[in-house]
Amino acid sequence: MFTKPKSGDAPATTPTSTPSASSSKPASSAPAASAKPKPAPSILSSDLTIKGNVTTTGDVQVEGTVEGDIRAHLLTVGEGATIKGEVIADDVVVNGRVVGRLRGLKVRLTATARVEGDIIHKTIAIESGAHFEGTVQRQDDPLSAKTPKSAS
Repeated sequence: MFTKPKSGDAPATTPTSTPSASSSKPASSAPAASAKPKPAPSILSSDLTIKGNVTTTGDVQVEGTVEGDIRAHLLTVGEGATIKGEVIADDVVVNGRVVGRLRGLKVRLTATARVEGDIIHKTIAIESGAHFEGTVQRQDDPLSAKTPKSAS
C-alpha cells in the first residue's frame, strides 16, 4: 500500500501516511466519544433575565441576571452577571455577582467577583481583589442537602 515516494510526491504522500498513523488512536476513542458526546455549555446572554430556578447536568455560563437557584455541573458567572439565589455546582467560577449561598466541590472567586453569602466548598480559591461577605465552610460533600444552617 505504501511505496517510497519520489521527491515530487513527498508532500502528497506524507499527509496520507500521517492521518493513517494518527487515525488509529482516535478510532479506538471515537466510538466512546460518539456514544456520549459532550454537549455545548448553555449561555444565558447579558440581555436575559430569568426569574425561576435553572437545573442542568451540563455546563452553564451566565452573563445576564438569574433570580432563583441554579444547579449545574460547571457554572461560570460572567463579569456583568448577577445571581440572586442558591448556587449548587461541581465547579463554580465567579467573575460577577452572587447574592446567596454558594455550594460547590471546586469554587473560584476571581478578582472581579462579588459574593454576598455563605460558601460551602471542598476546595476554594479566592483571587486578590475579590469581594466576599459571608462565611466559608469546608465539607467533603458540599453538594449534599444535609448542609447545616449558619447561625447568622
